[in-house]
Amino acid sequence: MNYSHEDENYPLTRFESMLKTNDILFFDSNEFENIIHHYLENGKIALAKRAIKLGLEQHPTSINLRLFQVEILVIENKFSEADEILDMLHDIEPNNEEIYIQKANVLSKQDQHEKAISTLLIAIDISSTPEDDSDLYALIGMEYLFLDQFENAVIYFKKCLESDTSDYSALHNIVYCYDFLDQNQEAISYLNTFLDSNPYCEVAWHQLGRQYFTIKDYAKANAAFDFAIISDDTFVGAYIEKGKVLEKLKQYEEAIENYKVTLALDEPTSFALLRIGYCYEKLGKDDLAVQFFNKTIEDDALLDKGWIAITKFYMKRLDYNKALKFIKKAVNIDGENVLYWKLYATINKRLNFLEEAEIGYKRTLELGNYELDTWLDRSDILIALGEYDASIYNLIQATEFYPENPEIEYRLGGLYFTIHQTQEGRFHLKNALRLNVDYSFIISELFPMLNDRPMIKAIISEAKKTSD
Repeated sequence: MNYSHEDENYPLTRFESMLKTNDILFFDSNEFENIIHHYLENGKIALAKRAIKLGLEQHPTSINLRLFQVEILVIENKFSEADEILDMLHDIEPNNEEIYIQKANVLSKQDQHEKAISTLLIAIDISSTPEDDSDLYALIGMEYLFLDQFENAVIYFKKCLESDTSDYSALHNIVYCYDFLDQNQEAISYLNTFLDSNPYCEVAWHQLGRQYFTIKDYAKANAAFDFAIISDDTFVGAYIEKGKVLEKLKQYEEAIENYKVTLALDEPTSFALLRIGYCYEKLGKDDLAVQFFNKTIEDDALLDKGWIAITKFYMKRLDYNKALKFIKKAVNIDGENVLYWKLYATINKRLNFLEEAEIGYKRTLELGNYELDTWLDRSDILIALGEYDASIYNLIQATEFYPENPEIEYRLGGLYFTIHQTQEGRFHLKNALRLNVDYSFIISELFPMLNDRPMIKAIISEAKKTSD
């Protein structure tokens, strides 16, 4: 195969050919730099190291090749070796800003962010092209983010945009800082000022719309997203956000139109499909709602919101058998999803499939859902199944999270009386009545066989008299 010297990949092709044949070919230092940069960009660290080694053998005085060597050492966490090389390079070229940038990188990797900032400031001071220092400002901004100093980070990300108005990464970081500081109005003010000078910046309009959405000024949010779309009518994110605003304004037909634009512009996203389903449900178009909920789970079977949406759709319509069919599929796909198990338990309870419901509640608890109703629902099912000891154990676990809870105490009182542990029963029943006498109906509802017990009637009657 013949290679043209005009081909920009020729040095790389020639270098890789050399590695295969073990021939030693000459490359100038710029060619080595481009080869190394290519390998680093593509994560081919071993080949980058090989190129650096051969490059330094042919160009032992190359500062840039040494800086690439430092970059590799930092990747490998060999900070002391990197420092030694940087100190040597500094002696040779004390005004090379790239040396300071790499020194700051070494410091940052060792969590010495304050020192990294000081080093980057030196790089800015000695920069020969101050108009092109946006990358340095960005690095300082990131160091301040590592220190959670968001006010200082904002200052330097703003400097980035002053140097390069197309640096959308800096724009996103500015908004991120304002969001973290809960300074929505400051973000709005800044974005409006930026847009005065850059009126067709779709990213800024998009960010402005999101800020207005956060403070619930939906009319202004809607207008901002319109300007983002005018600036770039293929901006999928703007259509998505506009759809969300229109939902808040209860303009569901218009929201659907915007979501459908995104389906035409790009690959369908499960988010857009799901939102379309919700909008059709709001409009009472159940067939179309189900159609799009189904499309959502077909597009992304791992999106729990899709499975939950279609399950709850059928639950609202009291079609528990269909709801159970979908939640079973969801559980089979992701058996660690606590939301699925909670719905599984609830649906089975509604269908009076008590054993399956108890399994669902137990799994829900095992996965960390410690809501009070989960403990109580499981306890009530165990009572209905005659599993009194298991119900007691479940409630004792619940008291660790909800001590002195009357609903738990009434159940424990009833359970201990049921298994003829009278002393424990009296203790928990009296404790329950002390906490809330109005919940005494729990005994008659869950333990009707205890209604005629003289001792229980006397304890409850006495407590009611005392409360009156």
